[in-house]
Amino acid sequence: MTSLADDAERTRKMIAQQKGSVLLVGHSYGGAVITEAGDQPNVIGLVYIAAFAPDSGESPGGITQEHVPVAAPNLAPDSDGYLWVKPELFHMSFCQDLTVEEGLVMSVTQKAPLASTFGDSVTDPAWKKKPSWYQISSEDRMIAPENQQRMSARMQARKVITLASSHASLASRPVEVAALIDEAATELMKS
Repeated sequence: MTSLADDAERTRKMIAQQKGSVLLVGHSYGGAVITEAGDQPNVIGLVYIAAFAPDSGESPGGITQEHVPVAAPNLAPDSDGYLWVKPELFHMSFCQDLTVEEGLVMSVTQKAPLASTFGDSVTDPAWKKKPSWYQISSEDRMIAPENQQRMSARMQARKVITLASSHASLASRPVEVAALIDEAATELMKS
């Protein structure tokens, strides 16, 4: 989580190590990474979970500015430029539909990207060439739901589901999220 170019290159290396077909799944900033890295020949599809899906020349930060999320003021860079959700505001910002205890665990284990990664632009979005699926979190305070709706609509995702969930839909709605991923994998393996 140091630059989109570095993160995409690391993802490409991981994809190259797989012998068969690969379905990439990205959450949050990870959506920008799979958008940039998903053009590999063995990648058969992309699943976005409350994630950024930038177009050519767009950055996650630019998308964020279109509809600023509720929790944007709760982000703070440290002295090295890594962007953290303020620990005391993490639960209400990131995972308000989980327990306070779950929020505390997520807060103390959060992974902070360099703030500059949000300014890195996508070059050639894989979702323009690969089948895609998208899960919108309607109660998301980290990526505005309006931005998620716009990104999922323009990619012409094969399926879009909306869950009444926080940004942490993977944890608060795991059954529905796993079902979407499974549906994408099953459909792609049939074609």
